[in-house]
This record gives sequence, structure tokens and C-alpha cells, in this order.
Amino acid sequence: MSTGETVAVKVLATDSKQGEKEFQSEVILLGRLHHRNLVNLVGYCAEKGRNILVYVYMSNGSLASHLYNEKLETLSWNLRLQIALDVARGLEYLHDGAVPSVVHRDIKSSNILLDEYMNARVADFGLSREELVDKHNSSIRGTFGYLDPEYVSSKAFTKKSDIYSYGILLFELIGGRNPQQGLIEYVDLAAMNTDGGVGWEELSDPRLGGQFNIKELNETATLAYKCVNRFPRRRPSMRDIVQVLSRIVKARHKNHRPSLSATTEEVSIDIDQTESCAPALNHQNHHRNDSSDILVDTSEA
Repeated sequence: MSTGETVAVKVLATDSKQGEKEFQSEVILLGRLHHRNLVNLVGYCAEKGRNILVYVYMSNGSLASHLYNEKLETLSWNLRLQIALDVARGLEYLHDGAVPSVVHRDIKSSNILLDEYMNARVADFGLSREELVDKHNSSIRGTFGYLDPEYVSSKAFTKKSDIYSYGILLFELIGGRNPQQGLIEYVDLAAMNTDGGVGWEELSDPRLGGQFNIKELNETATLAYKCVNRFPRRRPSMRDIVQVLSRIVKARHKNHRPSLSATTEEVSIDIDQTESCAPALNHQNHHRNDSSDILVDTSEA
């Protein structure tokens, strides 16, 4: 741009009929939704038959590229956990902060974009809906592997359907395995070997080389498994998810805090009592849309 700012430009194909609706949805929603863990719309063009969306450029691309492109450096466990928290905070804003509430409807790793500091933002609101409007739709929209089975059977998409997709994303971060290649079956098998919330280590991404906190991984996997519960009412809310992940991250910082005269145990603090003081994330930056993102219409399936 003339200001020196780098932006990402998303151009709607001229022969796209469904894309027109998604374009309008994204413009309307992003025009009023603002959060540090959502992409921000810089501007748009809807003239002379050209529909264009302009976002701030997200220099580190999509989460999917970092999980599956072997040419890129492997994401550390700590970074994966922070990305999970970033995404949860963005979704919590959509579910509980926006008025009316918004359901995303297409949470997946290719729709999570990373800025130069590896802060994560939720992207692509083309399928999003205000929860009070159009809750039922005749066709099933979304991406195979992330779709809530309850949504597929009832065709009613709710916040709990977003939470199912988020649970799949958590397991994707843990295992580095593509949800479209049998991830949930792998998770169900691993669940048979877990006892009291431990034993999820077999899911860990081989690229991590064992470099992760076992307690954190088990707590995160236990949370993810609650998110994909077959009964939507038993799934946690996004607010609950943010609280659990914040507690895990805070506990790590507490355990690594240096002390001049006391042991870690002696200077420990009660995480539960400080949970209401959620730390604010710094850095801003926003979004590069990944052309490989494909929306799947399973209405004929």
C-alpha cells in the first residue's frame, strides 16, 4: 500500500454464486467484529463485478502449513498450546462477546493464521452466521473431519458444533495428524488406553521428538476429548475452555519463575484464585488467506 503496509487481497471468482453470499457475510460480520484473535478487515471492493476483501498480511501463513509442511520448522509444544489459547479466545469473543452471538462454522487449521510473532487469529468468516438467524440450513456446509456429527444428523449448527470442531483442532495440534485422514478414529483408540485423564502421550506428534510436558499434554487432550463428546450438552463452553487453557499456561509460568530464596513449591500461587485475571495478549497483526482452503458442501453425501 502507499502507506508501506503489506496487505493480503482475496478476490472472489467471477463465476462463484455461493461465494457472493459468503463475501457479503464476511464483510458484514468483520465490519462489526473486532478482537486481537480474529482477522481484521482493512477494506473491501464491490464494484464493476469485482468482489475483493483486503486484510492485513499474516506473514507466517496458516497453522496447517506449519503442521504439515516438513520444510518449515516444527512448532514447539509451548507454541502449540499458546496457539490453542489464542484461537479459544477468539471463539469465546464470537460466542459470548459479540451481540448477537456468532458461530464460525468452519474452524480448521487452514483457517487459523499466524502473524510475524506467531500470534494466532481466526480467519475466513464466509460461512459464519449470527446464532439468532438462520440456525437451520437445508445443506450441510463445512469441512470433512471437523464436522460435528450432531450437526450432520440434525442440520442445526450451534455454538456446540464450533466447540466440536475446536476439539478436533486441539487433537490436530497435539498429534500433527490431518483430521481428514482418520484423526477421530485414532483419538477413540487412544481414549481406550487412558485412565483418569492420563495416557494420551501416544497421540503426540512424532515431530515433537518427545519434547513436551506430559501433564500439559494430558490435560489438553482430556479437554479436547470433552469437546468432541457425542452429546453436545456435555461439551464445555468456549469460556470454560479458555479458563482451562489459561490455567495450564499460568501453571507453566509459575513453575518456571525464578526464586532467590525459595523453592518452586514455596512460592507457588493458587491458580484458581487468580483465574479471573486473564492475561492480555500483546502484538496485533492479522491475516493472509490461504488459497488452499476448500469449503465442502456435503448436502449430496
